[in-house]
Amino acid sequence: MSNPQVRPVIFHVDVNSAFLSWEAVYRLRHLGGTVDLREELCAVGGDRQSRRGIILAKSQSAKKFGVRTGESILEARKKCPGLKLVPANYQLYRKSSEAFIRLLREYSPEVEQYSIDEAFVNMTGMEKLFGPPRQAAEAIRERIYRELGFTVNIGVSSNKLLAKMASDFKKPNLVHTLFPEEIEEKMWPLPVRELFFVGGATERSLKRLGIHTIGDLARTDPELLRSHLKKHGEVIWNFANGRDAGVVEAEEPDNKNYGNSTTIPFDVTDAGTARMVLLSLAETVGRRLRDSHVKAEGISVSIKDTSLKTVSHQSVFETPTNITAELHEAACRLFEELWDGSPIRLLGISTSRIRDEGCARQMNIFGGEDYEKLEKLDHAVDSIRTRFGNDAIMRASFLKKPVEHMAGRAVRAEKKLDYTEIEVE
Repeated sequence: MSNPQVRPVIFHVDVNSAFLSWEAVYRLRHLGGTVDLREELCAVGGDRQSRRGIILAKSQSAKKFGVRTGESILEARKKCPGLKLVPANYQLYRKSSEAFIRLLREYSPEVEQYSIDEAFVNMTGMEKLFGPPRQAAEAIRERIYRELGFTVNIGVSSNKLLAKMASDFKKPNLVHTLFPEEIEEKMWPLPVRELFFVGGATERSLKRLGIHTIGDLARTDPELLRSHLKKHGEVIWNFANGRDAGVVEAEEPDNKNYGNSTTIPFDVTDAGTARMVLLSLAETVGRRLRDSHVKAEGISVSIKDTSLKTVSHQSVFETPTNITAELHEAACRLFEELWDGSPIRLLGISTSRIRDEGCARQMNIFGGEDYEKLEKLDHAVDSIRTRFGNDAIMRASFLKKPVEHMAGRAVRAEKKLDYTEIEVE
């Protein structure tokens, strides 16, 4: 049982320009490079032939030209004609992220990976091992740079919200504290848009109410916020006052989420094409489940339209499965229940309630599917792709279609970047 006398201490550790930093370190340490990309007018850009042709990370000097993460490569080059672009290397990012999280776990058993390049660490009661919170944070920051070669910002506070806010203060390679007694001085003067959970639409609503800073929001009557923003108004009012009940949710390293999503290079406006995209995603999700010798009992589908609104729907299988055909059938059923006809920008499939592959299948006396035959077919296809590559075999339905037969982030993460075709300075 926790001691009420012990003040909680939470770190939020955020890698500075993660994708660019990891690429720079790899080139300097492993490819004999002499130029540090972080010191150049440089950015990591996605595939120019698709909607993934966006800026994924940029250097500090590129940021001064107004280059923003998430904008198109075309927009970035208009602002900064001399911008040097390097291709994305998702496999490198995954490995770098794993090394980053492993190091953090040496300081606390409670590490919550929040995204590929940031994590929360519960450092409560660790003072006897690592010293006062700020001293421990500085030690972690210096060790990450010394051993892994990249810089991080670390926010230190008594809850997750304030720790994350603190890590977003001046960058790069710095430690900032934001304890409750520091909120009025350090957080309240900031523009309200910098508060976690305040997006563009919420910012406009708050400005119409005369709320421009986080301090303005903190001092506003919560009833007024509820009347205009409903439950969300109450949430951000609590955040503005530094209140957050969230705890660091540590996961076991082997507790994986099996899902995949893809941004589509064109607007999908018909159900047939959407079902083809879902099939390409089911191919990759099913293979990952089978490779890990597990099955999923739950499945969900998410849709993002061209206005960037996202909706999702989920269901449960009668019996756990990792069969591609079953995953696809369930995904299509969820899609049909969910889609309102709006043009689609992104589709995703995610599975849950993961079970061991050896769990028994509940037989359905009314079902006509030969599941044993489907399982053998999937394993045969997996074997061919493992030996000869993902493109060695594909369903005929993908021929002459504008849809990749195995799409999504999970597939891009498996692709290796051929550095023999890249000039490393």
